Amino acid sequence: MTDEKASDVAGPRIALLSPGATSLDAEGLASAYTVEDRRVPTLRVNFITSLDGSATVKGLSGGLGGPADKLVFDTLRRLADVVLVGAGTVRAEGYGAMRLSDADAAWRQAHGLAAQPAFALVSGRLDLDPTSDVFAKAPVRPLVLTSASAPADARAALDGVADVISCGEEHVEPQRILDALVERGLTQILCEGGPRLFGTFLEADLVDELCLTVSPLMEGGAGIRISRGESEAARRMRLVHVLESDGLLLTRYERGR
Repeated sequence: MTDEKASDVAGPRIALLSPGATSLDAEGLASAYTVEDRRVPTLRVNFITSLDGSATVKGLSGGLGGPADKLVFDTLRRLADVVLVGAGTVRAEGYGAMRLSDADAAWRQAHGLAAQPAFALVSGRLDLDPTSDVFAKAPVRPLVLTSASAPADARAALDGVADVISCGEEHVEPQRILDALVERGLTQILCEGGPRLFGTFLEADLVDELCLTVSPLMEGGAGIRISRGESEAARRMRLVHVLESDGLLLTRYERGR
């Protein structure tokens, strides 16, 4: 990896692990996660894990991170056309309406992007509350990706607050999820979990990038891994960079060439 220099900024010190590198400013961090060509559909997955492989602390991922991880989290959202999340993760992590800060919205517009990325939820059973803030306070009408066999009453309730899209007949198919998003011009796809959704994309060999934060925490217990699936799906990835902040390792991997 080559040396990269940028000015220090307020907030967590995030540095590229290469000789002589200094802290990355906001633009430097965005540059570190920018894809070469936004027109090429890219599925990027973002997760955090403890040193001993747990994706959660007491059932939630939030306890593993810190200010630097949050800054990368926000940066990845700023760069995305759509943020994709499984319904179980939305419920477990207490998602509200996905709204970027005014500064991030202005940055996106200055770079030719919509002020806010789209928000897409994956749910086979449509066990979602249409009155929740996820829908009621959304700055952009959310997408709900489901199957044709999902309960008709639940679909009807969500139709008023979201675009409900069938991505499979009996179950939600990962390739059809991506096809539905790309057809709507949403080529830069950021998946924030959960592990089962990540696992289905791995099994279908659809993951282009993994942004993985390694927390300097030993969790123990029976925490789940960042991916869960029915079968093994080995895929070689190429390391793009490693950033460090207060013991957190912020890594970016892309599909091996």
